[in-house]
Amino acid sequence: MNPNSLGSENFAVLATLNPVSQTAATVVSGYVDARKFAMITAVLATGVLGASATIDAKLRQATDSSGTGVKDITGKSITQLVKASNDNNQAIINVRPEDLDVDNGFTHVCLSVTVGTAASLMAAALLGFFPRQGAASDSNQAGVVQIIA
Repeated sequence: MNPNSLGSENFAVLATLNPVSQTAATVVSGYVDARKFAMITAVLATGVLGASATIDAKLRQATDSSGTGVKDITGKSITQLVKASNDNNQAIINVRPEDLDVDNGFTHVCLSVTVGTAASLMAAALLGFFPRQGAASDSNQAGVVQIIA
């Protein structure tokens, strides 16, 4: 760690599920190349959940950025969030590139979020930490429009 570097040089916003009142459905982020970072972290934020709503989230892996061969990453899913106790909560899932099925060519990660029963407020992001080369901010998705030093 370099104490003179900016925080934004050490992590990148790789993919997002932008804030929305999500209907009961599954939404999936873009696939990001896990090899570019020492760690990827998914952050899920809920707002007010709909009546009897549930939210499930998990990280999935694929062999390329288009989702070829997609499958779950073992042990990388949250305990279901429910209306009764999870309005305005956050959940975090961490994964390292070596957690993927690298022997079979799995290199990319996405976040899958399933809202059940009723529309619910939610947002999520995949963040890449400790880039293998250069500043992490070089890998920010196009939606990152400002970085203030």
